[in-house]
Amino acid sequence: MTKCIKNVICTFCGTLCDDLEVDVSDDGKRIEQVRNACAIGAEKYLHVGNPGRVVVPRMRQADGTYKDVSYDEAIDFTAKTLLKAKKPLMYGWSSTNCEAIAEGNILAEKIGGVVDNCATVCHGSSLLAIQDTGVPSCTLGEVKNRADRIIFWGCNPAHAHPRHMSRYSIFPRGFFSAKGQKGRKIICVDCRETDTAKVADHFVRIKQSYDYEVFDALRTLLRGEEIPDEVGGVPREKLQELIDICKGGRFVTLFFGMGLTHTLGRNHNIDAGINFIRDLNDYTKATLIAMRGHYNVTGAGQVLGWQYGYPFACDLSRLTTARHNPGETTSVDLLVRHEVDACMVIASDLAAHFPFEATRRMAHIPTITLDPHICMSTELSDLHIPVAIVGVEVGGCCYRMDNVPIDTRKVIDAPEGVLTDEEVFQRINKRVDELLAEAGCKDAAEYLEYLEKQEA
Repeated sequence: MTKCIKNVICTFCGTLCDDLEVDVSDDGKRIEQVRNACAIGAEKYLHVGNPGRVVVPRMRQADGTYKDVSYDEAIDFTAKTLLKAKKPLMYGWSSTNCEAIAEGNILAEKIGGVVDNCATVCHGSSLLAIQDTGVPSCTLGEVKNRADRIIFWGCNPAHAHPRHMSRYSIFPRGFFSAKGQKGRKIICVDCRETDTAKVADHFVRIKQSYDYEVFDALRTLLRGEEIPDEVGGVPREKLQELIDICKGGRFVTLFFGMGLTHTLGRNHNIDAGINFIRDLNDYTKATLIAMRGHYNVTGAGQVLGWQYGYPFACDLSRLTTARHNPGETTSVDLLVRHEVDACMVIASDLAAHFPFEATRRMAHIPTITLDPHICMSTELSDLHIPVAIVGVEVGGCCYRMDNVPIDTRKVIDAPEGVLTDEEVFQRINKRVDELLAEAGCKDAAEYLEYLEKQEA
């Protein structure tokens, strides 16, 4: 016999779909079937029971092999490693809950570390633009119920967010959009014809890295002023058509992705997009939403912002003040310049996504990875601490891409003895406090002096 758990939140992408139905065995240990999820979301649940999952911490030995150790040993090693480091890096956070992030940030403050999340290599430029300019945004619920003009700029939700179009942006029938797709105009702006472009009513192909110029041209047309015959590979008539479509709508929403954040201009592209939407509000209601990737990368920025005032690349090494200076306090730069002497990867895979020089540095300093799965980062680490999977084996607060907090649900029990991210950080914090007390030190700086005296 199985029991069906309804209204489960999918913790795969930033859409955080909340309508999944999961069939679970009577003993609460196996997932039998998942309904309503995309193929990727379903696999997140179904693969949990695959053989070979790591359920105890693994410590690298001198010969390169791994040896199973207890959680107590792993936590002691982690606490001592982080305290010994002059400037440890704690990176990731995108695939865990806000409770764990808050506890981890407290640890970073105690040890004088640098906290950075996945925004540093994806939507960090968006956050910089929003800090500079603000953002006229809305919720995905408002998009579903009100939007009749949808623009996808530099993003491909058909691949990256598979149910975004069916739940919120193109196909759903909302309170003020009862006709669904028939009542909406869909525009896709990209340098290539993606699968999203193929379902759009209008596809605007622009030259790569000419996004800023195109936004500037659209703003000029909104003011009724002249532009050249062609801008960024797009004829003036096509740009005017786009303006007419937007001005003719009741509610416009622009979704943008890394096609804007990773091309020339970076945060200035986002500045231009925000200002275009603001200008459009003189004629109709217009909003803008970033297409965030991992399910809680938004929450990582939110929690860090609450605690220290910055959404990513937060340097706490001074112990008294938080610093934020992208290009200086960002993870890639710190690793490439050899400025960090220990690394902790949490709920992300640094080694799979960072440049080679940064990854190579990670492999030459003490590194600990906190993750349910074996990945490239775990195989370069001195210690791998396995944890329960958020949204499957433990609940907690996560933030959707539109900055709406969602309370995720537990559907099955974690393997016996496996801790959650939050529990691991609580125990590391406790061990750090014990080590400081044993040495008679009030903070990490005094502890480093204590160690130097011991070695002398």
